[in-house]
Amino acid sequence: MRAEFCDSLVDLAGIREFVFLTGDLGFMALEPLQSALGPRFINAGVAEQNMVSVAAGMAREGCQPWVYSIAPFCYARPFEQIRNDICINKLPVRLVGNGGGYAYGSMGATHHALEDYGVLLSLRSIRIYVPAFGCDVGPAVRLISDRIEPSYLRLGRTELKDEKSLPPYAPWRKVLEGAAGVMIVIGPIAGGILEYARGLLLASRPAIWVLTEFGGESGCPLPAQVLQEISESKQLSIVEEHVVEGGMGQRLVHYLALHGHKIPPFHHFSAQGYPSGRYGSQAWHRRENGIDVDSIFSGIAADEKA
Repeated sequence: MRAEFCDSLVDLAGIREFVFLTGDLGFMALEPLQSALGPRFINAGVAEQNMVSVAAGMAREGCQPWVYSIAPFCYARPFEQIRNDICINKLPVRLVGNGGGYAYGSMGATHHALEDYGVLLSLRSIRIYVPAFGCDVGPAVRLISDRIEPSYLRLGRTELKDEKSLPPYAPWRKVLEGAAGVMIVIGPIAGGILEYARGLLLASRPAIWVLTEFGGESGCPLPAQVLQEISESKQLSIVEEHVVEGGMGQRLVHYLALHGHKIPPFHHFSAQGYPSGRYGSQAWHRRENGIDVDSIFSGIAADEKA
């Protein structure tokens, strides 16, 4: 999704207040943006805490700063500065974390972002954007650009081969009809799930919803259609490349319970960390954690039979 991200920001380069800060990352990917921005493209070096504080100061002075790094270096290392400088003051700093979940594979836990949006949602004023498909990136960037409070954009790798038949971008989108329960998916993992589910009969696949935006002052209200389908469903599944704690599975079930909605038999497919203590590719970690496509559909099929 970095190419779509770069192209979308190049389109914004004419905004005089637009400034881009990178933590010494983006080589062989963001050069078109660097050319378009000139001195407004700032390599802040391997100094993420300072980069976030500088961005907060720029926002205070009327600039529109974007802050870019590998996801854990974007939210974990400078968390104090995000909390104190950006979120307490509700400044419109746009944080961009590349490589959510296990995307950096064998580079290990230091490069994985398994609790990023859960941690950031605790700050309340920040809104989270998790594109599921490459075509989501442009609309998300435009929304973030217009937002006057903090934002976090979690980028991954596009996993859907053909995006032409997708419905238009929206915080909640139903991407596939199904009669075997309801599945809510966050992030690019939706691509493989959708590819697989398209090959199943309507009666044996769940209705698939993709959730792309949540948090901020509006929280995460569920649309009426989603609530109705959940209430009529025999099974609810939530899939995310994020730990349970603070994840959307936990938050959505809390919302349903708090508002008195029926919760059908529930399955939460989420990151468990490192069960074997070993590292491998993103696909390997998904298999180990039971969030690969085969494990997900085997799990919901077993629940359906039970």
